Amino acid sequence: MNLHEFQGKEILKSFGVKVPMELVATTPEEALEAANKIHAEKGCTVFAVKAQIHAGGRGKGGGVKIAKSIEEVKMYAEQILGMMLVTPQTSAEGKEVHQVLIAENVYYDGPSKPEEYYMSVLLNRATGKNMIMYSPEGGMDIEAVAEATPELIFTEEIDPATGILPFQARKIAFNLGLSGAAFKDMTKFAMALYKAYEGSDSSLFEINPVFKTADDQILAVDAKVSLDENALYRHKNYIDYRDVREEHPTEVEAKAAGLNYVALDGNVGCMVNGAGLAMGTMDLIKQAGGEPANFLDVGGTADAERVEIAFGIILKDPKVKAILVNIFGGIVRCDRVAQGVVDAYKNMGDKINVPIIVRLQGTNAVEAKALIDAEKGLNVISATEFQEAAEKVQEVLS
Repeated sequence: MNLHEFQGKEILKSFGVKVPMELVATTPEEALEAANKIHAEKGCTVFAVKAQIHAGGRGKGGGVKIAKSIEEVKMYAEQILGMMLVTPQTSAEGKEVHQVLIAENVYYDGPSKPEEYYMSVLLNRATGKNMIMYSPEGGMDIEAVAEATPELIFTEEIDPATGILPFQARKIAFNLGLSGAAFKDMTKFAMALYKAYEGSDSSLFEINPVFKTADDQILAVDAKVSLDENALYRHKNYIDYRDVREEHPTEVEAKAAGLNYVALDGNVGCMVNGAGLAMGTMDLIKQAGGEPANFLDVGGTADAERVEIAFGIILKDPKVKAILVNIFGGIVRCDRVAQGVVDAYKNMGDKINVPIIVRLQGTNAVEAKALIDAEKGLNVISATEFQEAAEKVQEVLS
């Protein structure tokens, strides 16, 4: 589950990571009020006004502005709120901005030079250990840094039995070229950041930039956070962080129906039970000359009602030219799935305007085929073997 920047920072603060003073606003008036509060407490007259959407590169799309007065905060909030913000990580249509973050200025003068760093915590799947990835080149796309200057990308793997150790935090601060008060603050920052990642059951914490102020404080100026949804039962206070406005509406509908659905860009809809079979089915579609339009796992307890709902969700995509139903009947009975196909046709009428290839194997597969064959007027093509299903897909697309 992806979070907004301000939500990620709330988690960071709860684990002792230092962040700038920031307030969220949903209207220009709230933005003005937030700026006045920050000014009253911090005395600053320069503010960052940052669009809150689930995408990076907001500054490149005009979603981050530096206001040099309290009055400019309201002006920029008026410009940003309600805009369709297009960034390198959004679709061409962009995402609507519903809220902005008003943040204190951290680029003030002091005895040392301000610096920006990159730091993230994630799982290294090759080793099965968490790792901290970091670089002295913060504030830029880390992919560009890795390509141009790979020697400036550092990693520190964390033993899950011990967690992050003090010497590892000191190593991070040393590799970032820090000394004195900044060195000490960075070691505390790295320790707290890892504990936040582990303690919140996150799958990603990305701070870009980690900022060293002119008086040697280390702050998380930005935060990209993704929580592991499978662990939300342990963090009920995080459930309200979900912003369904930022998610694909069809995926939200599927989730409410208990379906695992991910929208893709292809032309062949998939309905499968089991994630592994779903991946194999998408490979099958590619080999047949098509492109998967979705990942849809109806689960191991699929019944006729759930299958009908799944059809409705798949057909909301206008790019779908055919649907491949590939079910292995272990726990789920194939005849129940077949009944779902028949019911969907009867109940949805003309909405089903594409051919359906059905491959049912396993429990009651014979009865399922007989059930479908007995219905007249269905644009359903039966298949038995995997390769046969691929050939049928190729036929309907040609």
